[in-house]
Amino acid sequence: MYKSITYILILSCVFLTACSDENTNEYVIKPTAQPLDIPPLFNQLIINPIIPIDNPQTVEGIALGKKLFFDPILSVNNTQACASCHSPRNAFSDISQFSDGVNGDFGTRNAMPIFNLAWNYDEKFFWDGSVFSLEHQALEPVENPIEMNNTWETVISRLQQHPEYPNLFTNAFGEGIITKEKATKAIAQFERTLISANSKFDKYLLGEVTLTTEETNGLNVFMDETRGDCFHCHGSPNNPLWTDNKFHNNGLDATITDLGLGAVTGDPADNGKFKSPSLRNLAYTAPFMHDGRFQTLEDVINHYSEGLQNSPTIDPLMKKVAQGGVQLSAQDKADLIAFLHTLSDPSFVNNPAFQN
Repeated sequence: MYKSITYILILSCVFLTACSDENTNEYVIKPTAQPLDIPPLFNQLIINPIIPIDNPQTVEGIALGKKLFFDPILSVNNTQACASCHSPRNAFSDISQFSDGVNGDFGTRNAMPIFNLAWNYDEKFFWDGSVFSLEHQALEPVENPIEMNNTWETVISRLQQHPEYPNLFTNAFGEGIITKEKATKAIAQFERTLISANSKFDKYLLGEVTLTTEETNGLNVFMDETRGDCFHCHGSPNNPLWTDNKFHNNGLDATITDLGLGAVTGDPADNGKFKSPSLRNLAYTAPFMHDGRFQTLEDVINHYSEGLQNSPTIDPLMKKVAQGGVQLSAQDKADLIAFLHTLSDPSFVNNPAFQN
């Protein structure tokens, strides 16, 4: 009698546990947590990265996201992947001024580099801030007619019929159908692992190397409001992101044709404003500016030194626009470039974890 009651109780517990799993959508397969490997300087100097509660970093999610990032299956004719315009060897940017899409069409903006995106605290992405959150950022290129020119319905159908992807999605997110939301969550997980924090200047701040005389003077030019005055938009040694992630009109044009942030907000005061890019990895990310108009760092510095153009929305930080710029000496220009090169991170562009 006692054994029979015990057996019934055990069966009841098993039944109730199974029901609980079904009713609460708890899956048998549990992905393995994989927290970001946060660099020491980031831990010391800035607040924690943004990791959505509904999209924690996992081993399986990152692996799925990486496979999707490099897979041309996302494009209409299976010829173009995310990595086609965001190449690892170029710090996940494009050496072309404008990237060409699957049909040979070109956009009007240079492909932004991808790294340290988990610390974009405002979560406004693209040059014009038109997309909120890294998960949503990955949605748009698939359906953009001048990029991948596909539909998410087609992509999901392909993924469901693929010999590997159904299991990869199950491992990453549990049982259930493949969706575009799961796909972009996985891509976002992979993109959050793209952390660059091992440049010469990082090592200098950690006391591991010293700067040359030229690099030290270049840093002084960068921080000097009477010379380079670069730090307001691009940070300082206390900001390892080397960007404020804000939007500025930096005096590129007297007549503004690309409204940038203004086209998103509808506020004329935002016309011609674009996101400040990080100064990390400039050795790999030419050409520069939102439209890739400058091929070299020399071109960029000459713009701020002698080439500023006034316009109604010029940023107040462009204090010397009336003089055309900050008027740097040839030596200060050379030293500033030497310093900027210390922010590039060879280990990032060569990291095997970020290669296809």
